[in-house]
Amino acid sequence: MLVALLTLWSAAATAVDRISGASFATRSVIYASDAMAATSQPLATQAALDVMRRGGNAIDAAIAANAMLGLVEPTGAGIGGDLYAMVWSAKDKRLYGLNGSGRSPMALTAAEFERLGIRQIPPYGVLPISVPGAVDAWFSLHQRFGQLPMTDILAPAIHYADKGFPVSQVVAHYLALSAPKLSKYPGFSETYMVNGQMPAEGEMFSNPDLASTYKLLAQQGRDSFYQGEIAKGIVSYLQQHGGYLSLADLANHRSEWVTPVSANYRGYDVWELPPNGQGIAALQILKTLEPFDIAGLGQTSPEYVHLFVEAKKLAFADRAKFYADMDFAKVPVSELISAHYNQARSRLIQPNKAAKSVDAGHPGLEHGDTVYLTTADSEGNMVSLIQSNYRGMGSGMTPTGLGFVLQDRGQLFDLTPGRANSYAPGKRPFHTIIPAFITKDGAPFMSFGVMGGATQPQMHAQIVINMIDFGMNIQEAGDAPRIVHSGSSQPTGEQMSDGGVVSLESGFPFATRRALQAKGHQLRDDTGVFGGYQAIAIHPVSKAYMAASESRKDGQAAGY
Repeated sequence: MLVALLTLWSAAATAVDRISGASFATRSVIYASDAMAATSQPLATQAALDVMRRGGNAIDAAIAANAMLGLVEPTGAGIGGDLYAMVWSAKDKRLYGLNGSGRSPMALTAAEFERLGIRQIPPYGVLPISVPGAVDAWFSLHQRFGQLPMTDILAPAIHYADKGFPVSQVVAHYLALSAPKLSKYPGFSETYMVNGQMPAEGEMFSNPDLASTYKLLAQQGRDSFYQGEIAKGIVSYLQQHGGYLSLADLANHRSEWVTPVSANYRGYDVWELPPNGQGIAALQILKTLEPFDIAGLGQTSPEYVHLFVEAKKLAFADRAKFYADMDFAKVPVSELISAHYNQARSRLIQPNKAAKSVDAGHPGLEHGDTVYLTTADSEGNMVSLIQSNYRGMGSGMTPTGLGFVLQDRGQLFDLTPGRANSYAPGKRPFHTIIPAFITKDGAPFMSFGVMGGATQPQMHAQIVINMIDFGMNIQEAGDAPRIVHSGSSQPTGEQMSDGGVVSLESGFPFATRRALQAKGHQLRDDTGVFGGYQAIAIHPVSKAYMAASESRKDGQAAGY
């Protein structure tokens, strides 16, 4: 009986009735010639396209989509959080990077945590709150690249915030999970829990307070958030509830234009932003795997999964030790992503044994739920943008009358003195959110990202491998079953001592799972840990845009 069932399951897994020929559920790539948007919510995708139809460019469209996501997907985004972006400028023929992350309050010191008897920063309340950077990032992007006025860009989100929108399935699920944890924090229930309950799937929800906040931003600009009425509302609220963020913290905030960094993987340049984010971990994974014949192993083979997990462990050991705010720590970025360093690290991988503990390397030193979106316009501009409050809806602290939750990104600081990511006032915490971009021979090839905390660099690497090594198209690369390793070294100083656990999506054969266990891997069945992917690429012949948005989220890829 068991043999018969396995035979039937194996036959079904070949999916011979699919045009794609893939052995997993997937759909066709989306094509359009003039403009494209891919986000985790259809209303955000439509807002981006509407803005471009009215004469806006990809940068205007990305801001419009992000504003909409702060309304329709508050479980992953909002102006109480931070933002990172990469912009391919068709005019300049180059890639720009923006670090829109905020810093810790100057009034909150390490001594204060010690006085309070706190050894690890809590996820909720006033202690993990850092300056929200998203709004300044919007205006920084707009000032440098935008075309339409902000009144037009924010108009779609203002409309739906006033009128209301039907809540989608995945968002409704995470809203329900947020209520027990966050409803005790002042202002949260008044903003999100109509009649004492979170809105269910399909129910209409409006956020008039957020509409008012967006109107102020549209009319008065970024200073209304960092010096004006919104700033005063944030600080007054926090002072009432024992918070530390000040008007000076907000007024002194500025986003930082940074130079993206890249590593070449089999002829393709994969771009990430430098720390305080974790993007270079994806580059380290790819460079560690490059010496191996990945294509010859197969995407669901135990040999490939083992190599991938072991490469990830090595990269994340370095992540825990070195990645931090580069204003406070010397991070050897070029060495960490170099071929010679990672190829030396690759020799530490044992082909038939899972590592139980992994040490960081010695790269020539002198002794974190999210939304991702991407847009592209008729001029050839492309935006890769990621934004989040951290832990879904953030700290729970919801300033009175403003319609958004403040982030809890400061939880990712390490309270142990002397480490790269150790807490300090005015410092940016280690960050999990990372946008990505790929170029080929100096030209744009693909803008992409994957939401989901520590999952993100693992998924960036898998998307690249799926396309380059396994020959998948842009949609299949995101739909293919994923590998997630968890439990390895964390930026808060926690270390892996038992090898961590490997979670495999459905689609990996039983034989692969059994072989991995024989190599010493601990396997765990999980749901909801595999992230959410969007991407836009350029067809090599027609130069039309191709886009993908996967089924793990409520998203949509569309264009015209």
